[in-house]
Amino acid sequence: MSLKKKPVTGMKDITPEEMRIRDHVISLIKETYGSFGFSSIETPCVEHIENLSSKQGGENEKLIFKILKRGEKLNLETAETEADLVDSGLRYDLTVPLSRYYSNNANNLPTPFKALQMGNVWRADRPQRGRFRQFMQCDIDILGDNSCMAEIDLILAMSTLLSRLDFKGYVIRINDRKLLKAMAAYSGFEEKDYDNVFIILDKMDKIGLDGVASELEEAGFSKDCIEKYLNLFKQITRDKTGVSECARLLGDFAESAVTDNLLTIMDSVEKSAVGDFRMEFDPTLVRGMSYYTGPIFEIVMEEYGGSVGGGGRYDEMIGRFTGNNTPACGFSVGFERIVMLLMERGYKVPGENERIAYLVEKGMPSDRMADILSEAARLRGSGKSVSVAQMQKNKKFQKQQLEQQGFTEFKEFFVN
Repeated sequence: MSLKKKPVTGMKDITPEEMRIRDHVISLIKETYGSFGFSSIETPCVEHIENLSSKQGGENEKLIFKILKRGEKLNLETAETEADLVDSGLRYDLTVPLSRYYSNNANNLPTPFKALQMGNVWRADRPQRGRFRQFMQCDIDILGDNSCMAEIDLILAMSTLLSRLDFKGYVIRINDRKLLKAMAAYSGFEEKDYDNVFIILDKMDKIGLDGVASELEEAGFSKDCIEKYLNLFKQITRDKTGVSECARLLGDFAESAVTDNLLTIMDSVEKSAVGDFRMEFDPTLVRGMSYYTGPIFEIVMEEYGGSVGGGGRYDEMIGRFTGNNTPACGFSVGFERIVMLLMERGYKVPGENERIAYLVEKGMPSDRMADILSEAARLRGSGKSVSVAQMQKNKKFQKQQLEQQGFTEFKEFFVN
């Protein structure tokens, strides 16, 4: 039986062309976020199954790649439950591992701690454009700061990065989970039903107000609650005025500190940000993760047709590890989607070293070969990239392939 050439469904091989862009974006991420004071960390790709299944990851907990116990711990004959078989899994995001990391290392970390974490995550999801089962995540998080300065800092860092990659005209949507709950309470929904209501509300972009109304009604909620709820969204605009209007409509159901916080974030970012984008208050923004406790935000790009990043405040997650809640807020950029968009644009890595290909005819004498290799070494020492390869019979095709890899200059060496 022959082996399979294609990668596992939902995973992909990466070409040299894409890898150059990925390396450039990774370098730019580290440089940009480093200039904002974030420090790089790393966590294992395998996490305890208890941590991954702690009901903090929302729908992602249904998508875990679970790992069987090893060696004598695994007994298939006596196993009766999944717990007898599984003790760990591949991480589905970087936030749960970061929370465990901070809980384990807090005594040796500054306060606030500004973390930059990049690495692959895995979700048994349905593959589609810009969505894979293995993909790179790039997160920045601020732990130990309960002020809105954390949200402002994260958004400014993210917008600076996107500006350096020449992304323009995108929208950063912002909302607050506390405001979501206040709107649901004002409309008459019971607290136990909030998650179900939010899951349906999260479909607003795809099915519209009428679709949300129909699904809420199908879920058994009263028409009075539904009408009162959806009427809010008809009255609230998508700017700072909308935040104030939302506070007025909700009255005592909304904490003034929550809306004041949103206004401060939006105003501060608009006055000090780098780049061409706009902030938008979106009262329908939910963000799927159940661990969010405060402000939530999402980057939307028209050229992608959806979200290319997001995050929010999750002040209660670390407390699940330590028993004491710690203020925490994070922002993740959709690395794979950003790279995909850059490739679709025909993006060229700026300032890339000059790439030269030396093509050497077969049978070159050793003394002449030594001279060629010495010359290539000298050019590499001056900052250029030089590839030395044997000349193929079809030189034209060989050069075409090298050009696709970014080589712009060719030098041929013949025996005679």
